[in-house]
This record gives sequence, structure tokens and C-alpha cells, in this order.
Amino acid sequence: MARRENSARRRGTPFRTSASRVLVVCCGQTEQAYPDGVKRLSEPVTVKAVVEVGSPEQLVRHAVKPRQNDRDGFDEYWCVVDVDEFDIDAAVAAAEVAGISLAVSNPCFEVWLTLHFADCTAGIASPKAAADKLRKHMPGYAKGTLDFAALAGTVQKAVERAKALKAGNPSTDVWRLAEVLLQH
Repeated sequence: MARRENSARRRGTPFRTSASRVLVVCCGQTEQAYPDGVKRLSEPVTVKAVVEVGSPEQLVRHAVKPRQNDRDGFDEYWCVVDVDEFDIDAAVAAAEVAGISLAVSNPCFEVWLTLHFADCTAGIASPKAAADKLRKHMPGYAKGTLDFAALAGTVQKAVERAKALKAGNPSTDVWRLAEVLLQH
């Protein structure tokens, strides 16, 4: 009896039924919880979100390792990073060379989360100020935790609001990752 894998190859169809595998390297637990939540909305996408501590450039270097080895067969590699006090230019350059996609939030990821509830166009002085702004909409919010269920129905609205933002503070590219995860 022929193995299923071989017969699938002869028909020209892939053996794996998953539409896409996405590796997301995140700078924190909150950032990790978001793609984990989105993957529940978008079958058959497979998302592996991992947390690495370090600068945006260090996160890109971490994402490059599995891409070079390609052991897990990911189709896309992403890094979710905050500007905070970092120089993002080095991370952007490293990601471009390595073929890693960046989802940058300025000043931090909480801008993206706030966009699920309201426009966010005024400059934000610090990550603490961004978290305070988010708590107006999610009173129980604490860094490192995320109740994705409170956001699930508003992802498309957040995408629209994020696309309307100009570069600078506040801004976020997380909408690009959200679209990738939802379209697969």
C-alpha cells in the first residue's frame, strides 16, 4: 500500500493541509497573546508566537535562526517590536536583509490594542501613558496579560484605524500581521 504522502505528491497537491505557518517573535507576553488569539479566528493558519527579550534588532536576529534552518517550515517570519527607546533603523535594515517582516508600534504595542476601541492620533509620551489610555477601554488591562476575547470582534476596525495613522507617534504596523493571519 502506497504511503499517503507519496500519493499526494503524485497528484501535485501538498500533503500538509494548513494554508500557512507563521512564526511571530514578540518582545513581550502581551504581544505573544495577540497572535495566539487571532489564530483562533483564522483556520487553518498555524501560528507559533515566541517571546524574546531584547532590542528590536536582537528579535530580528532571533527570527533569522529558524529561517536559516527552516526546520519548522514556516511560510512567513514576523517580529512584533516596540519603538520605546530603541533605534528602530538597525532592526528595519536587518529585517530587510533577512526577509523578516516587522510589525512596529510607536511608542508601544498598546497603541495597537487601543485602536480596537477608538482612534488614537495624539502623541503618546511613554509606554505607561499608552497603557493608561488603553485602560480607559479595558479597565483590567495589565502589561503581560491580554484578554483577546475583548478584542476579537474589533480586529477589522483596528486595522482600518491603524491604516489611517501617519508615520510617527502614535503608529503601528501590527495591522499588516493581523491581515496576514486573517487572510490565510
